[in-house]
Amino acid sequence: MAKIFQVSARAGMTRVVEPIARALLRAGVTPNAVTVAGTVGVLVGALGFGARGHLVAGALIVTLFALTDLLDGTMARMSGGSTKFGAFLDSSMDRVADSAVFGAVAYWLATQGNHSGVAAALVCLAVGGLVSYVKARAEGLGMTCNVGIAERTERLLIVGVGGILTGVGVDPALEIALWLLAAVSIFTVGQRMTHVYRQAQQLQPDGQA
Repeated sequence: MAKIFQVSARAGMTRVVEPIARALLRAGVTPNAVTVAGTVGVLVGALGFGARGHLVAGALIVTLFALTDLLDGTMARMSGGSTKFGAFLDSSMDRVADSAVFGAVAYWLATQGNHSGVAAALVCLAVGGLVSYVKARAEGLGMTCNVGIAERTERLLIVGVGGILTGVGVDPALEIALWLLAAVSIFTVGQRMTHVYRQAQQLQPDGQA
């Protein structure tokens, strides 16, 4: 099944960031430095703005710095490929950033007395981590898991759009976006587990249950 954010759109974004990636590499900036800077930017947007109710500014800052996830990957490819530590750092920083985003959203919704929205944000936080864990665990066992309609980019886009709409006066938009995101994230976990199960069955020696 196709991802929400189509591969063609990702390719288009890559063409946009390639000149920036080349310029940063020429300036001596490393992909790891961009990874850390992007995470710091997301933390500022989520905790410094989103958690205080400045939803439009927070969403725009988070979206801007979340795009560094594409930038550091492009830089790594241009410089000869990602290192093992670079891949580890990128994945770890993604989890930090995602926790900040959904933690900030949950905190702000709690200050507004929106208990349903808080529940949705917590579900998104928990299931979002599971989406990533299932893929990492599968790859650690030598299998692939590049499937699912809602990967990290899609998840951040959905919550970002909801935050912006709520920030401009469409009050239920963020809560609706969170429940939608919770649903597609749970579906994505199911997709990935099914995909891994099928691979495991094919790899299993005949005669074993």
